Amino acid sequence: MKAYQQGWTLRRRVVALLGVVLALLLGLAAAEAVVAAKNRQNIDSVLLKTGPLRVQAQELMSVLLDQETAVRGYAVNGDRNDLVPYREGVEREQELIASIRSLSAGYPDVRRELAVVERQTTQWRTQVAEPVVAATDRGGPQAGRALITDQTRQQFDGIRGAINSLQDEVLTIRRETAERVNSTSNALVVLLIIAALVVAVAGAVMLLSLDRILIRPLAGLVGQVREVAAGDYQHHIAGSGPPEFRRLADDIDLMRQKIAQELDEVRQARERIEWVNDQLQKQAEELTRSNRDLEQFAYVASHDLQEPLRKVASFCQLLQRRYAGQLDERADQYIAFAVDGAQRMQRLINDLLAFSRIGRLTTGFTEVDLNRVMGDVAGQTEAARQYADAELTWDEMPTIRGEEPLLTNLLVNLVSNSVKFRRPGVPSKVHVSARLVDGEWEISCRDNGIGIEPEFADKIFVIFQRLHSKDAYPGTGIGLAIVKKIVEYHGGRVWVDTDTEEGTTIRFTLPASEADIEAAAAAEQAEAAGSDEAAAEDAPADVAEQPDGATRAESPAETARQDTNGGMRETVG
Repeated sequence: MKAYQQGWTLRRRVVALLGVVLALLLGLAAAEAVVAAKNRQNIDSVLLKTGPLRVQAQELMSVLLDQETAVRGYAVNGDRNDLVPYREGVEREQELIASIRSLSAGYPDVRRELAVVERQTTQWRTQVAEPVVAATDRGGPQAGRALITDQTRQQFDGIRGAINSLQDEVLTIRRETAERVNSTSNALVVLLIIAALVVAVAGAVMLLSLDRILIRPLAGLVGQVREVAAGDYQHHIAGSGPPEFRRLADDIDLMRQKIAQELDEVRQARERIEWVNDQLQKQAEELTRSNRDLEQFAYVASHDLQEPLRKVASFCQLLQRRYAGQLDERADQYIAFAVDGAQRMQRLINDLLAFSRIGRLTTGFTEVDLNRVMGDVAGQTEAARQYADAELTWDEMPTIRGEEPLLTNLLVNLVSNSVKFRRPGVPSKVHVSARLVDGEWEISCRDNGIGIEPEFADKIFVIFQRLHSKDAYPGTGIGLAIVKKIVEYHGGRVWVDTDTEEGTTIRFTLPASEADIEAAAAAEQAEAAGSDEAAAEDAPADVAEQPDGATRAESPAETARQDTNGGMRETVG
């Protein structure tokens, strides 16, 4: 609690807890290392010292018994071969005494008992064994046996007792060392248990601490966030626990405030959008009603208005034919004005009807071959081209999806305009071409006529907009408006290319099919792959002018192919 009041961070708390646990574990590890070293030392004493001491003490006893038996046998039999075990036993005795002395370096009591054994064996050998051997050598077995008495036996029994004392001392040391091994092993187990308890307690403290300083504050923060996520955007998020969580809660609350502010803006924008949608709905209903009125007007114009207009035009023409020259000149002029006005009114009504029917009376989109369309265009404009001595040519045209009657009407209007707005004294030439640009077919209609000033490039597509008087160029001024409406109905756009130096170039786009786009992409890849080879060749190329004024290089084979199949020409003269 004091740490929380002091503002300990979560990292500081975890580091402090882990530091305490680590210090305890390191202390326990050091104690375990010391105890394990002592335990290993005691085990080494049992296995490498006390065990061999006990075995060698027993072997020393056996060697001395062999010596005593060998001396007795020699005293009985007088056979020198009986002394072989005695001589070997003496040598083995010295080895065993040296080994026992070396192993008992840390055991003074064992050395003391070993010294007693060594002194008594030396006395027995000098006082009993050697004299018996010497007497047997001089006087035979009887002389030797005479020296073996109860006193000599008691003297050897003393050696046996000294060796037993040595063995008892070795056993005592072995027992004490084994007890120390057990003690150090038990201490090592206790230390391991303590270390396990430290780890367990540390884990429990860690879990409780994490529950108190991490899980509970985090669960509270999550609960508050869920309340906000459920829609209570005005709920203030307050943090608890470590400073990190409080800062996190403050950041989340700032985010909540920003979201609430943006939601208010979105709500206001939605209300504005709903109001705008209501207005648009009203406008849509008004447009629907207006369209119905326009359709009714179109019906009236095509039937009811045309009938009296035809009657006026017919009777004016009858007046003109029957009474021409019978009245004065001004009357003839008035009749001519009436006939011309009636005829122009009929043309305006027919053009307006045609404009209003675009996209309303539809036959559905189909695959349209523009080459065939251009043939129909040439036939429909033949009379006008004969009168103007005009030449119509076109390149290989694509196949697109659209309404063939509308596309035919579109191109007829463009070609007719090009023929109509020709320069006096200059034979009219009209060329239609197509190219694939950015997934669309860009179709161009270019002529060598009077041209269009750039400031009028957009005005010419406005319905009934004229740049010249009707006396200079006849017409109603609706042709290019029809062109624009047909192009937009097909999903394209139309514009005047103001960069044309001579005449007029009107371009419009139509959506290309996926097959045409893929074929164009494949052609570009093939062209890129062969660019290095083409650059290495210096074959001459003809230069052909494109309809939009650009130039491109054509090989002789391509030129021959265009002359035969790639281009079409319709010349009227």
